Amino acid sequence: MYRTIFPWALVLLVGLLSACDKAAESVATQETLSQVGAVSDVAALDRKLDAALIARGSAIFEKNCAECHGANGKGQPGDWRIRDADGKYPPPPLDDSAHAWHHPTKVLMEAIRDGSPGGEGNMPAWKGKLSEQEMQDTVVYIKSLWSDPVYRLWLQLEQQSLEP
Repeated sequence: MYRTIFPWALVLLVGLLSACDKAAESVATQETLSQVGAVSDVAALDRKLDAALIARGSAIFEKNCAECHGANGKGQPGDWRIRDADGKYPPPPLDDSAHAWHHPTKVLMEAIRDGSPGGEGNMPAWKGKLSEQEMQDTVVYIKSLWSDPVYRLWLQLEQQSLEP
């Protein structure tokens, strides 16, 4: 059990300490992918994501989120890890090139509902502007953007976040 939990604890610690530092995040992601055997020969993953939810989430994302997070969640030009003149972080990509996948569903929903965590960015709160279902559909769409290896990692983190 320790051998299973330790790599995940290490990745979470690196992620927290690096404050989304590009080099540390890239190394942590690559090390974790290799530790769990997430390589190209792994069978395709059945994500059980409803196609209708993905389609609705995509439409909501394009209308409300793409302006900041980029088309298909790929981000905007420039480095989202560097604070702007106001000391806030620009919107990160939401595909698996950034850190959205490091967060369980609950945290992703809170960020959409309440805006930038800790006031670190310029993300507005969508509570009262989007319904709970629209926010959930958007999160499903974001998850659909992640590669199978990254989704596998996220799924393990999600399951750990639900344990008592």
